[in-house]
Amino acid sequence: MLNAVNREIPAELLVNGQEIYQGKHYMDGKYVKHDAPTTKIMIKLRTTKLMASIREACVACGAHDGMTFSFHTEFRDGDYVASLVAKVLVEEMGLKNITVAATSLGNAQEIIADYIEAGKITGVQTSGVRGKIGEVISAGKLAKPAIIRSHGGRARAVELGDVHIDIAFLAASTSDEFGNAKCVGGKNNCGSMGFGIQDAHYADHTVIITDTLATFPNLPSSIAAADVDCVCVIDNIGDPTKIATKEARITDNPRELMMAQNVTDVIAATPYFKDGFSFQTGVGGPSLAVNRFLEAKMIAKNIKMSFALGGTSSAICKLQDKGLVDHILDTQDFDQGASTHIFNNPNHHEIDLNEYANPANKGSYANKLDFVVLAALEIDTNFNVNVITGSDGILRGAPGGHPDTAAGSKCCIIVTPLTRGRMATVCDSVVTVTTPGDCVDVLVTDYGIAVNPLRPDLIKNLDVAGIPHVTIEALKEKAYNLVGTPDKLEWADKIVAVVEARDGTLLDVVKQVKPLKL
Repeated sequence: MLNAVNREIPAELLVNGQEIYQGKHYMDGKYVKHDAPTTKIMIKLRTTKLMASIREACVACGAHDGMTFSFHTEFRDGDYVASLVAKVLVEEMGLKNITVAATSLGNAQEIIADYIEAGKITGVQTSGVRGKIGEVISAGKLAKPAIIRSHGGRARAVELGDVHIDIAFLAASTSDEFGNAKCVGGKNNCGSMGFGIQDAHYADHTVIITDTLATFPNLPSSIAAADVDCVCVIDNIGDPTKIATKEARITDNPRELMMAQNVTDVIAATPYFKDGFSFQTGVGGPSLAVNRFLEAKMIAKNIKMSFALGGTSSAICKLQDKGLVDHILDTQDFDQGASTHIFNNPNHHEIDLNEYANPANKGSYANKLDFVVLAALEIDTNFNVNVITGSDGILRGAPGGHPDTAAGSKCCIIVTPLTRGRMATVCDSVVTVTTPGDCVDVLVTDYGIAVNPLRPDLIKNLDVAGIPHVTIEALKEKAYNLVGTPDKLEWADKIVAVVEARDGTLLDVVKQVKPLKL
């Protein structure tokens, strides 16, 4: 059946009452049942939870065939813990039929791709997938379709019990022997542990893995000892120098800087740009570059930002240090400067994904956003955005908080070049819909600006400010004139992944591309 973004969703995927996507406000007012965290009653009281090894912790927590384990990826490409745990479960303990429920998957967890090919890991549920893992899933080698959720959608799924985590293995920069864990103060600091806090609360068992054992009590903690079963001390939990990945970069590209300047002009033209406004940027270079142009606009208007939300870069931290941002609400840090900043500034706050963007709670901060600036792999003439699959149809991206902040903000701005290489970024129809067009308000490219016709108020704002804009159809035609009309991908029948909207309805499916040779 067709959903609200005109994607065909096979009826056999609609199990346990799941529905197709029917618009960003479809679930408003509906009641949901929260899954109560499992509490393990310890008959014999313990004063320490230290384990001699990860394997010992796995045994103590009842690791078994068919289990689901999770981990956070605050270290991004520098993460060591996920691979260590997977190796213990598969190679040392010989477990099979394992599901990985990760906040994201990438090059740092490449060993998981080997276990997928070997048939040991049979399920993947994640907010992002890149590298070899994306390639093997796209090749149809995962036994079950991967489930792709946004950060807020993942928080919703964990809280409602759609994802049942048997054991959460969470890297912590420091921990005491009782399990009070922090994101800072150790030899390898990752900054905010917002990706792992909810997992610790809802998993049947939680194992903290650290390389710096702190004196009890290690307070205030990111993760409380009340949610922790075991603590393991290893040599190194990760490489913080690899937190700043190529996606999370500050650009000096003149074209990207020009787009960032135009984004800032659009922001300043709206009525939301006033004292106390709120703001978030995505990971891409042009998105992050907007921060440097906002500063001048804010100073000229003598206004401050009430809060900056989501993944945090040094650029936002510098604005706070200059007195231009009251609060930073931080789920993850994109560079070492930000991870150091959270340790030293009382108004730089660590928040979890539930607080950040869960659409099924009563206080999602994403719903308080005025502006969000996001990147895109593709955007089509209905303003649907793809950030998951490449032009070849292979999984190589992450929705992250993209769909959540787009839906929750007053003004969602997509910034992307009109073409990349020989591929049109603005197109007739995106390969995969990850953020629906009814959540996107403005597109800024290097060849012009387009406003969603659903937002006539913003069209008027830009006209009053003298900011030229064109239709998105005109931008698409310009892109096709430059690089040609793209060939349609050929798909096999096998579904390799399903994309859930943040409210749990089905937004799109990803099929195996044919032919695909690794």
